[in-house]
Amino acid sequence: MNKIGFVGLGVMGAPMAGHLSKKNFQVSVFNRSQEKSIIWKSKYKGKMCESLSDIATSSEVIILCVRNDKDVKDVVNGKSGIIGLLKPGSIIIDHTTTSAELAKEMNKALLSKDCYFIDAPISGGQSGAESGTLSIMAGGNQKAYEASKAIFEAYSKFYKFMGPSGSGQLTKMVNQICIAGLIQALAEGINFSKKAGLNTADVMEVITKGAAQSWQMDNRWKTMLNDEYDFGFAVDLMRKDLDIVLDQAKIINADLEITDLINNFYKEIQSLGGGRWDTSSLLKRVQKK
Repeated sequence: MNKIGFVGLGVMGAPMAGHLSKKNFQVSVFNRSQEKSIIWKSKYKGKMCESLSDIATSSEVIILCVRNDKDVKDVVNGKSGIIGLLKPGSIIIDHTTTSAELAKEMNKALLSKDCYFIDAPISGGQSGAESGTLSIMAGGNQKAYEASKAIFEAYSKFYKFMGPSGSGQLTKMVNQICIAGLIQALAEGINFSKKAGLNTADVMEVITKGAAQSWQMDNRWKTMLNDEYDFGFAVDLMRKDLDIVLDQAKIINADLEITDLINNFYKEIQSLGGGRWDTSSLLKRVQKK
């Protein structure tokens, strides 16, 4: 499958589609804001589509990298949705972080058209998308997953089939639970170091070489010390993800006491006007205490 349609050219989607183009896939792109499509076309080889129908009729695999459940529904079976235009055997790969229930709903709808839906959320952030080193967790039809591996190879360092429809999204929920705790711990650690009168840069240099090391620590401690948050994964998006996690926790009766607490901390960041700040901005809240 070489004809790829890519919907959603944000900070993640644009470089991911670019990697596919560089790997000589035939890439067609669509974004609600055509300006982003124009910018993408100026950097990469591919076709710029003016409508979702153009994407659907010219692609064997359609990749979604949009904002939320509603956006996915709109693209697939909304008023201008593509589901009625797909050829039998077509695959939709959804890299959006959504609810597991949405993934199951879309999978059922696609199967009724002899097509496949893979819920394949990603982890690695903007830097991972740009460097092609994302981690992909996939759920759905395993045969469709196997057929998609060459696509995943273009922009990931690791990908794994997690089980039936919704399993990719459930795995991403575990990812977000762990990230939230890591960032809060890092914020508290940096604040403690400052209060104790230590050279915090030296502290980070030492502890990143030991058991406390994490992606968040490696990639965020310097910007946190410099009070820089106008980049990366936005607080608004983390709130969206954690709300999905907490809703799912109620369904399966899982205790997420700390995650719920940190979600409320992010609400405080939003109240400070930091909805678009990077998630590492939890340090601002800690330092206000």
